Amino acid sequence: MAMREDAVPRKIHYECWFSMLALTFAVQSARGEEARLDEVSVTATREARATFDVPQAIAVVGKETLKDKKMYNAKEALQEIPGVLIDSKNGGFDARLIIRGAGLKAPYGIREIMILRDGVPLTDPDSFTRLDFVDTQDIERIEVAKGPGNLFAVGSTGGTIQVLSKSVFDETANNLKVGLGNEGTENYHLRYGGMMTQNQALALTATYRKIDNDWRSWNQFDTTQISLKHGLLLAAGDAWESEISYAEANVQLPGVMDKTLFDRFLSTGEQQGTSEAWKHSGRYSKVWFFNTRYEMQRGDLSFKPRLYYNTWYHYHPVTGVINETQDWVWNLGADLEAHWRHAGGVLVGGVTVRQERTPDSRKYQYRDVTTGPGGRIVATRSDAKGTLAEIDDAKTLLTGFYLQESWRPSERWIVDLGLRYDVVDFSDRNNQIWKYDYATGKYVAGAGLTTLSKTFRLPAPKLAASYRLTPTLSLFAMAAQAGQIPSQSEISNNPALEAPIAQNYEIGLKGRGADWQFDTSLYYNPVSKEIVQQTNGGVTTYLNAGKTDKKGFEFAGQFRFARQWEAGGYYSLTRYKYAEFSEPVRIGNTTVNINRAGNYLPFIPRHQYGVFLGWQGQGWRARLSANSWGKYWLDNANSEQYEGWKWVTNLSLGYQWSGHSLTFNAENLFDKRYAVEVKKDTSGKVTYMAAAPRMMALTYRYDFR
Repeated sequence: MAMREDAVPRKIHYECWFSMLALTFAVQSARGEEARLDEVSVTATREARATFDVPQAIAVVGKETLKDKKMYNAKEALQEIPGVLIDSKNGGFDARLIIRGAGLKAPYGIREIMILRDGVPLTDPDSFTRLDFVDTQDIERIEVAKGPGNLFAVGSTGGTIQVLSKSVFDETANNLKVGLGNEGTENYHLRYGGMMTQNQALALTATYRKIDNDWRSWNQFDTTQISLKHGLLLAAGDAWESEISYAEANVQLPGVMDKTLFDRFLSTGEQQGTSEAWKHSGRYSKVWFFNTRYEMQRGDLSFKPRLYYNTWYHYHPVTGVINETQDWVWNLGADLEAHWRHAGGVLVGGVTVRQERTPDSRKYQYRDVTTGPGGRIVATRSDAKGTLAEIDDAKTLLTGFYLQESWRPSERWIVDLGLRYDVVDFSDRNNQIWKYDYATGKYVAGAGLTTLSKTFRLPAPKLAASYRLTPTLSLFAMAAQAGQIPSQSEISNNPALEAPIAQNYEIGLKGRGADWQFDTSLYYNPVSKEIVQQTNGGVTTYLNAGKTDKKGFEFAGQFRFARQWEAGGYYSLTRYKYAEFSEPVRIGNTTVNINRAGNYLPFIPRHQYGVFLGWQGQGWRARLSANSWGKYWLDNANSEQYEGWKWVTNLSLGYQWSGHSLTFNAENLFDKRYAVEVKKDTSGKVTYMAAAPRMMALTYRYDFR
């Protein structure tokens, strides 16, 4: 499938918007030495720009960094970014993701953060994101833009993460990969494609991953993914790229532990069951995903329309009920983006329209349960569905527009002035026949037929500027605002919820030298009407807190020495407090509102930090890193703290010869035993979620030449 030489110029013209930009933009050092290549972002401003010139806190995890990771989970790529808290509760494809406090309330999945793949939203119109159909083996690089203030962030206050996949035109991405490890770990991946004709490319990607996780019960995971990409190079340098993919993902969700079970885990390294009644939780999904993107340029004007569609089914046993999408959920959207390059800078604008339809979504009672005194359910015996409990039919329509002027008054200045405005319409028709009652521990009659209709209007203005102090130092400042869309499940739980409004005031300094680079920022993020999660006796409700104040400092840097060595680290300091919040607490048969103003938000560590050391030479590559989370509060009352965890170490060691490579990865190298999450509800109940033990894998990769 060799590409003809006359197709090369067109290919390079198209690729400049994505992967090749990361290798062509550079910031020259003051000493005039060979510059370190600066990564490029297309996420923060929708304009390809070196991160040095982006007036926002942004991190890019590039191709070279990802090459040393086995990439079973997004955690591997994002865990060394200050302000980004990520872990997996089950070791599968999913992740608990929090950026500067946003996403804290999500019991599963990702919320308050916009996730995209090649400019196409993976996040639903109600701000909920699943990662079950993202092939982590097909990632070229990942960009993280923190906090409010970029044009991709639709109704999200936490920021935007964009996954850029390997281009259909990139024949160097063709590879075969086989990986095996402990705990029943297996990974098989094939990517093969190239130019079929002078102007047409195809690429097939197939991946299978599984982990048995024998160290604890009910925690197996597997996923099968296959995708076909098509690319067409047209006249005048236009490019049209499409993809269709299918994924099946199955994950058993292990339950939490009480103090007795957690102490046993600390002494044995194994988790024997859960202290909860719901012992067969899981998520079993099937997803079809299609997107098509066109790019054209005529003089100073470029146009980038995108159309995307996904449809999915899941069987999802959770606390109290089993969820099943009887008819497949579908999500259809379009994004029409245009750029105009003029003498003073670049003007970017566009419109977004998306609709999600959830027809005939159902909930069932558990069929096989063990009951105790009074009929209380004390344990499930399987994840089989029983009596129909609820039927739900929901629609979400999102419409929005965006506009941003990137003005360059001089060579040193870049000023971004932008606005995004979105309108989200919810409608829901629900027939609740039965519901699980947490007080009695059994199923009782439901609320019957209810309807809900709600509209949110979310303006998101932004003003930011970057100034090059020297060829190696850049100062930036920004002020931005964004509104947060409550998810469909949150609105159903509490129809009175309002959309939180987050503001962000930030200053920072960036440095890029021949052998070093750093990013640092200081921010203040006040949020009004913050949605917080409150749990009492297993009952989870969502409330608008009056106001939260989030203040923080972040630093990340690295330097190269002795040619073959590189070292670096990161640090985050946070002070997230409730400025106004009255939490309802049930005492006996009475609910009392207790003032939490002045208390810290739970789960967010005051300190987050890590270091790494890398070496390469004569075909060998090695990297050793260690990460830490400091203490954090378990509840809104700040009644108890968890000590966090320190210096959890990861190692990668690889050797490459010709087109072959072998890579050994060890996560949690010294097999530390700790909890990835500890929570305390308003009744005083404390639960623990165990961290994975030492996980090792050996991966062979062959790159087709």
